[in-house]
Formats: sequence, structure tokens, C-alpha cells
Amino acid sequence: MVTPTNKPFDLSGRRGLVLGIANEQSIAYGCARALREAGATLAVTYLNDKAEPHVRPLGEALGSAIIAACDVRIPGQLEAVFERIEREWGSLDFVLHSIAFAPKEDLHGRVVDCSAAGFAMAMDVSCHSFIRTARLAEPLMKRGGCLMTVTFYGSERVVEHYNLMGPVKAALESTCRYLAAELGPKDIRVHAISPGPVKTRAASGIDRFDQLLERAAAEAPQRQLVGIDDIGALAAFLAGDGARLITGTVIPVDGGQHVLA
Repeated sequence: MVTPTNKPFDLSGRRGLVLGIANEQSIAYGCARALREAGATLAVTYLNDKAEPHVRPLGEALGSAIIAACDVRIPGQLEAVFERIEREWGSLDFVLHSIAFAPKEDLHGRVVDCSAAGFAMAMDVSCHSFIRTARLAEPLMKRGGCLMTVTFYGSERVVEHYNLMGPVKAALESTCRYLAAELGPKDIRVHAISPGPVKTRAASGIDRFDQLLERAAAEAPQRQLVGIDDIGALAAFLAGDGARLITGTVIPVDGGQHVLA
């Protein structure tokens, strides 16, 4: 068990993996930056050769010891990342999973019309990859640790044009609760961070996303959009000792939008 330091944002001496950086506007990068600023040593991943030129410079700027390709759709790539971490580090303290995908034709259509293949792909990439991540991280978290993923309130309420990703994120949140219960005895905590709408490349695939951003800015109690630095600050807190007895949660960072009917 990790001994509390009474410094909730001090991650000095800890090592973490950030999955899903796409560019400098991505949620994963905002989290990586905050985790690094808190003192953590990071391993980061990029999707493929096309993404590498956008991500590798960010990883290098973060001083990342490991920068690797990871497309969870390709057998063995996620496992290879963890094998490298085990070989070079021998242990792991936290993981931030920020990966989601649905085929465009299924994402833009009605849920009732989505294909079996599209639904399965969205669930595999966006939800089951987190289960796989937890399974691979478990033996490396020898002193306990923290697993975090990213969700959205469209899991609980119908958000126009969010479509297929609503049921997928609902499954992801339920998965967090079950993983928290199963891994809690090993002092491994599990969380789903739930930001309000954020203008990222991934979110731009949602039909009429700009309208969703405008409504969020106008309606949220704090009357402003969340930024990747706000999400990163929450991730850094959850990974640290200040959150050592918090687990199984879905935590909103959305200017209060989640309280509205």
C-alpha cells in the first residue's frame, strides 16, 4: 500500500501510462501535462504512424521515457506497451485511458439502426480496451495504483447526436464500478472522469458538435466550457494520495452541467 504523503498533487517518484494522446488539444494530453507537472514519469502512446509526428514531440516535451504506438484494434499492440513498461520499469502506479471510437455511419445514425459490427467495434475500442488495460496493469501495480478513463454525461441522459456512444459510455461507467470492487483489495482504485463537451479532434466526429459546445457554454451553471487543463487537474488529484480512499466513481468536471435536467 502506498504511504500517504499529505501532498495530494505530489506524484514524484510515480510512473504512469497515458493512452490516447492525439494532439496538443486532446484530453489525454491535458491529463499527461498535469500528471507530469505533479512530478510523475510518463509513458505515452500514439495511434499509428500518421499520428506519431503529432504526438512524439509532445511526449518528448513531457520527458516521457516511453513513447509507443498503440492501436487497441491491432492484436498485441496494447500488450507490447505493457511488456515494455514491465521490462524497463518493473512497476506502474497509474493509467489514464482516453480511447473511444465508433464507425462514422453508426455514430451518425439512430441507435436503433446501428449495425452489430459497429456496435461491437465501439464497445471493444471504447470499453473493453479499458478492461484489457486493467488486466495488464494489475500485476504491475504492486503497491496499489489508480486506473482512470474518460466518459461523458450522454451515458446517463439522451444527448442529441451523441447516439451510439451513449450506451457505450454507460457500459464503460458500469465497468469502472465492477473493476473498483474487484481490484480494491489490491489497493487499485478505478475512476471515470466525465468532462463537459471539449473541442477535440475525436469529438468533432459527433454530428453538430459545435451546437453542443454552444449550449454547454450558455447553460452550464458556471457559464463556461471545460478545458483540457481542468480535466488534467482532476486526473492528477485522483492519481495522488489525496484520493487514496476514493474509488468506483464517475466524477464530473463540467461547470455544473450535470446537475441540469
